[in-house]
Amino acid sequence: MTEPGAPSDGRARLARYAGLVGAVLLTVAGWLGGALPDVPPTGPWLVRHGPWALGGWLVGTALLVGAWWALRRGVPSTRWAYLTAGLWLLPLLAAPPLSSRDVYSYACQGWSYAAGHDPYQAGVAAAGCPWLDSVAPMWRDTPAPYGPFFVLLAALAAILGGGLVGALVLLRLFALAGVLLAGLCLPGLARAAGVPTGRAAWLALACPLVGVHLVAGAHNDAVMLGLLLLGLLVLVRMPGRPGPLLVAGALLGLAVAVKATAVVVLPFAALAAVLGRYTWRALVRDGGWLAGGVLATLAATSALSGLGLGWIGGLARSGDSQQWTSPPTAVGFVVDYLGELTGRRPGAVPVTRAVALVLLAVLLVVLWWRAWTSLRRLNDVPQRVRRLAAARPRVALFGAGVALAATVALAPVFHPWYATWPLAVLAVSAVRTTWFVLPSAVAAFLTLPDGTTVARYGKAPGAIAMTVLVVALAGWTVRARRTRSS
Repeated sequence: MTEPGAPSDGRARLARYAGLVGAVLLTVAGWLGGALPDVPPTGPWLVRHGPWALGGWLVGTALLVGAWWALRRGVPSTRWAYLTAGLWLLPLLAAPPLSSRDVYSYACQGWSYAAGHDPYQAGVAAAGCPWLDSVAPMWRDTPAPYGPFFVLLAALAAILGGGLVGALVLLRLFALAGVLLAGLCLPGLARAAGVPTGRAAWLALACPLVGVHLVAGAHNDAVMLGLLLLGLLVLVRMPGRPGPLLVAGALLGLAVAVKATAVVVLPFAALAAVLGRYTWRALVRDGGWLAGGVLATLAATSALSGLGLGWIGGLARSGDSQQWTSPPTAVGFVVDYLGELTGRRPGAVPVTRAVALVLLAVLLVVLWWRAWTSLRRLNDVPQRVRRLAAARPRVALFGAGVALAATVALAPVFHPWYATWPLAVLAVSAVRTTWFVLPSAVAAFLTLPDGTTVARYGKAPGAIAMTVLVVALAGWTVRARRTRSS
């Protein structure tokens, strides 16, 4: 069945094979100048690898992004979207680690834990990881910021892999499993929210960030997203039932035990857990079962690993990197630049980051309250109309997606693969898509194949441009609110 907004056959065919060529070029660029284990992770990328790798990366990324963008409003069918996304992933499965060296950190953290060291107490250098030369220098002395469930997975990869290459293969397979799990959940979530399933699958799976960073880069965000979407699917399929709520809580707890970012989804997941009328009593009852599953899973993984909650302390070190791609950091840079004009350097970055985190906390509360009040208003809408509009699951899912988007925008650090968090949830719940698809398309160009960030080469101009964008968006938001209230 053809979906709304479906392109012509010729346009769809052109997009499919343009994207495939792009994926092949990125794979070649990866072997010419990717994050290879025998290449020192230091020095200017262009000097080491030359124009062929850079050209392949640039053209390949442009083809992938262009093909994905061209069909953002609709695809011929859901099956076509899955087949095309899978076709694009095939070459990238044969690529070396692309656009990041984080997978080497995962391998060393897993090795450290398997060797009896606590990865939350010291970095992999202190543990004596034999693969230390492949880890980016700034992360060699940093404690692991990931949850105990992922540490267990990393240790399993290090043990069964029998060496660095084997560990990398298994870590990529874990990431691929996360992407496949997310793909299985997308149609059910999209149908529950009244969103075209083909469009949802296309936006969430064919996005270049997924192939390059989640699969080729083997980022653990893929595992988190797979567990997160499965937990949400259980909620929207079987709300209000203690057994499924505990299962959903366990899945969401595992997602948090991979990356703590998933915690911002939990309040909105509690909204999706409610069956029947939205009352405080129903929220406490059904949300309590969900919370029980989350807490039990976190306690179990912490006890099983023997690491407790030490990973929470490691989160503080994740902000050691300072790049203008994070809006709060960019604003801090600009404040420092202005201070230098008067002969002072205020050191504003920690301050702007702290203000952003406070703003994020307030914004998350506001988003949840708006979702709650919207659902309360549905209490007076006939059940038949509610089912037709798919309003209940859409409100909860969309709230979760916007909360993730706010978390990405206001976090102290931004990496391109962070954009996949809100992308996956908004793909199954948002009506308008350009506002979150466009940043994901831009983010695909921010890292070179070896993990070098493009932001490194334009700190001042990038910080100023980002600050101007923040001010413009803030002004537009204030003006829009005044227009609606007048």
